[in-house]
Amino acid sequence: MRRRDILFAVLLGLALWQAAVLLTHAPHYILPSPCRVAKAAYKSRVILAENAWITSVEVLLGLILGSVLGALTAIQLTLSKTSERLILPLLVFTQAVPVFALAPLLTLWFGYGMGSKIVMAILIIYFPVTTAFHDGLTRIDGGYRDLSVSMGAGKFHFMRYVQIPNALPNLGTGLKLAAVYAPIGAVIGEWVGASKGLGYLMLLANGRAKIDLMFASLIVLACLTVLLHITVGNLAARLTRYAEGTTHHT
Repeated sequence: MRRRDILFAVLLGLALWQAAVLLTHAPHYILPSPCRVAKAAYKSRVILAENAWITSVEVLLGLILGSVLGALTAIQLTLSKTSERLILPLLVFTQAVPVFALAPLLTLWFGYGMGSKIVMAILIIYFPVTTAFHDGLTRIDGGYRDLSVSMGAGKFHFMRYVQIPNALPNLGTGLKLAAVYAPIGAVIGEWVGASKGLGYLMLLANGRAKIDLMFASLIVLACLTVLLHITVGNLAARLTRYAEGTTHHT
């Protein structure tokens, strides 16, 4: 995603937003104008920064822990056919339960602090990372497998030197999805029960009819998500280049 494309998307969004305000004549307590939201954001910049920091920490910790757990699970599923038969259907079944419905339980079990929000972020990204990486690990050319067997390589060596390098692009795809989903999990957790964070600030602003501040919180959250997505996208591109270099070397 190039900077020019991002700038164009932002300007287009602001133009459409301002056009909607002018055409609908909506009162500011329903649809505030971009200028009004900008003023509210500047006025409440300290509060926004403090709550954005809390949400950012929750998202980053959830993203890191969920990605590591998902990658390790994918490797275990690939190494053990028994684990694949038992765990993979269970993972698919768990997706039938909306993760958002678990937010009240997570708040009850882990409290109103960061813990429940981090767990929520982990749960919402765990399945995409696991399935994407596992799919890459299992899609290996049969020639590589036959060659490794003829050379006497064990399954752990085959996993380390062939499967993991070839599956890195798939892992990158899963991480890019996780970068978008992780903020959703953290904010949903803050909506259910929190005393800090952008999700909490949105509810607080809505309850006090400060819709401009609620919009400002939403925009800050969107900016954090885009920044995280770009950062993870760059990491995914590096993983892909590394995988290509490893494959050519092999």
